[in-house]
Amino acid sequence: MKRLCPLSLAAAAILACTACNYHKVIERESLGEYFRMPQETSNVYADKVFEYTPAPGQFIGEPTITEYPIRTPEAACAWAKDRLDGKKFVSLGGFGGYIVVGFDHSIVAMDGYDFAVYGNAVSGGSEPGIVWVMQDANGNGQPDDVWYELRGSESFAQDVIRPYSVTYYRPDGPGQDVRWSDSEGAEGTIDYLGAYHKQDSYYPGWITADQYTLTGTRLKAHNFDQSGNGSMWINPDYAWGYADNFGSTYFCIRDAADPSGNPVELKYIDFIKVQTALNTKSGWIGENSTEVLGFEDLSINFYLSLP
Repeated sequence: MKRLCPLSLAAAAILACTACNYHKVIERESLGEYFRMPQETSNVYADKVFEYTPAPGQFIGEPTITEYPIRTPEAACAWAKDRLDGKKFVSLGGFGGYIVVGFDHSIVAMDGYDFAVYGNAVSGGSEPGIVWVMQDANGNGQPDDVWYELRGSESFAQDVIRPYSVTYYRPDGPGQDVRWSDSEGAEGTIDYLGAYHKQDSYYPGWITADQYTLTGTRLKAHNFDQSGNGSMWINPDYAWGYADNFGSTYFCIRDAADPSGNPVELKYIDFIKVQTALNTKSGWIGENSTEVLGFEDLSINFYLSLP
């Protein structure tokens, strides 16, 4: 079931019929010194990719989608931006892989859903990603302030690990699995699936170090082989609050929380990060990797309509 942001009963009834409806009056002057007011010409979609650092995965460096080798972080960001502009998926790879995007204006926290993160999940094929938000508190236009995790249905589950880190190691040669070790003492691999994805390596070509570590929040994996013979893997859907998770495309800024899970009141945000939340794989399907296809501001039209 799709989860709604906290609303009055009347507003919730309207939201159920119209998908998004707001009744809160925003005082424009109260939003802060560095609030960037939306304009009629503002782009409702993210207009910049600040960072694209995936974990290793079967779609990383895949020739059919990259078309040319990516050798620098700047080129990786430009490639990801082109993909999002064309509404094509960008894979974040295994656990911890992430993308950071920004808008040409601030996204206002309203009474309904504030923004959307589009993925390619189908029911039983969810690959959840944690959604983080940031306000440009220092006004320098860069995502270098504090990230706040948006609460989801699993946020307070006992089996959630935060912080959780995975270190990935460059393979010695082409066609090899990518080895990893984690902060809990476990080890494993991102499997090389040569029957489907034949690039030399799933290790990002623009990461020059022979190993790198990604840190975030890990959800418990619920994937399983329904067939019993490895032929039909199911990646169950989570209730709400995650990107690339069937039924949870829309998000509320009011769900922002500090590392202890306490609510954080943000009147607006400027940056969004999505990060793969599972460290698991599903047989011949490969690693669970969050994919994103776009980021959209849902509050802008209402904000511009205010007197």
